[in-house]
Amino acid sequence: MGTGTMGALNIATNTGPSTGGPTDYIGIENTDGPAPRGMPIVPLTTDDEGYLKGVWPETTVREYPDGSTATVTAEDIGNVTYSGRWFQYCGIQTAAGLEPEADQDNFLRSSPGLFDWQADIEPGTKLTLEHLDDYEEWQGPVGSAGAGKAAQATWRSEAGEGEEVKQLPVQVLRSPAVSDLPDGHEHGAFLEAATEADCIAWLDKCTHFCCTPGFNSFPDAPKFGAADAVYCQCHQSVYDPLSPVALSFNAFPRPD
Repeated sequence: MGTGTMGALNIATNTGPSTGGPTDYIGIENTDGPAPRGMPIVPLTTDDEGYLKGVWPETTVREYPDGSTATVTAEDIGNVTYSGRWFQYCGIQTAAGLEPEADQDNFLRSSPGLFDWQADIEPGTKLTLEHLDDYEEWQGPVGSAGAGKAAQATWRSEAGEGEEVKQLPVQVLRSPAVSDLPDGHEHGAFLEAATEADCIAWLDKCTHFCCTPGFNSFPDAPKFGAADAVYCQCHQSVYDPLSPVALSFNAFPRPD
């Protein structure tokens, strides 16, 4: 039923406005379970103080043959077209943070709840490399010591006074293996540009039914071969954050 529903949604999306439609992207690989594809990578960088920031693509106004225009976000990163469309699924396409010119600073901000170690960090605090500096020895509730340390964050989700903003949930993993990802990879130039200081990030919305998976965070993950992996406890989908792959889907259009 899930597969049939997804197919129907894809068909509907394919005929939508110019802000959605067929989209190629790089995501962390779905290796098991009912999820139809991997979750999209969020390219990241750090500033001079070590704060983690997601990269937001350049904004342009595109004109179409019928005279209509649309404001879109797209830029070349390592020979890959990185676009805001990568994240337009699971209702996220309606988030204010995906508007091309949204007034956001792009910092990844702590969102405690999934990982116990974040309980002592005030929600909304900007994440830094220092928060993850013990990643080479870290031991989570499941998985191997030294496999990496993950944090849950929100991105482009700051609310003004009196506003409610739909959050863009992002998970960032710092692992010694991240620096090896570009080596020999088809999209090595992109991975070189999209990762930094052993950190990789992705939009944390399961492509099955939009749940929130976690890296080494759910006790039943090992039973499904998901130790040292990203596991969705809702329907047992598994993702490998250290296996980026090229993928395609039909992005839902933004509301405008």
